[in-house]
Amino acid sequence: MYGCTYIQLTSKNISITEEAYGALEREKRKDESFTDAILRLTQKRGKLSDCFGTWETTDAEQIAIEQELRRVWKRTSERIVNEVP
Repeated sequence: MYGCTYIQLTSKNISITEEAYGALEREKRKDESFTDAILRLTQKRGKLSDCFGTWETTDAEQIAIEQELRRVWKRTSERIVNEVP
């Protein structure tokens, strides 16, 4: 007796800017598809305090820390793009 499973894969087209495409392309690993890169980069993350065990933060503190990290990461990324050949 043989069984057959049919899986239908769907896809969606999205429109992104050249800048966004370039950013995604830089983040994409050589061995992964753009879909895999998007899924890896957008996977659900826990609270920042989960990384530090018993470090307790309020929601407001967590938001402030995350905003500062985003600001620093953005400046670092911009510097790398502008300074690295």
